[in-house]
Amino acid sequence: MRPLILASQSPRRKILLKQIGMKFRVIPSRVAEVFSTHQSPGENAQRIALEKATDVAARLRKGVVIGADTIVVLDHHVLGKPKSKDDAKRMLRLLSGREHSVYTGFALKDVETGKHMAGVEETKVRFRKLNENEIDDYVDSGSPMDKAGSYGIQDDFGAVFVERVNGCFYNVVGFPLARFYSTLQRFAADLETSSERKL
Repeated sequence: MRPLILASQSPRRKILLKQIGMKFRVIPSRVAEVFSTHQSPGENAQRIALEKATDVAARLRKGVVIGADTIVVLDHHVLGKPKSKDDAKRMLRLLSGREHSVYTGFALKDVETGKHMAGVEETKVRFRKLNENEIDDYVDSGSPMDKAGSYGIQDDFGAVFVERVNGCFYNVVGFPLARFYSTLQRFAADLETSSERKL
């Protein structure tokens, strides 16, 4: 397999990839995460992930670049990363006692051949009813400020907000490991077959 490059600075994605034994280096993408109203949340997540991978691949001579993007959706409204503490509190109040969807798109892009493969996973998450003190304390910790939807299911305190998860848990953390791993295997086999044809 070619060298792997992660086009993300997300500490959560780095931990998850290391968890399954992946060896990679990190080169952050410079792509702006632009949501299109002409696409579904899943389509947006997958497109943005591929844009990130393509951006980093353009700066390299070889390797397979991994791009990813996570989108949180409540009642057809996208909840991105909070712009301020007040914005984070607003999102948490919206999520309180309700179910929302988390979409993570991922993409693999081979630098040398330009081939790519992408996918997206949806997980439904239900929050228990939160009180104002819990919301204030969590936001004051600073933890929600770099996360879509203003929470991290893997956080010490954010974890107790989640009442139920329907789907891939790791998808909510930021990377659908099982789906990604099976896609990576298919992609590696596809690249191997293409290389053999050239010989």
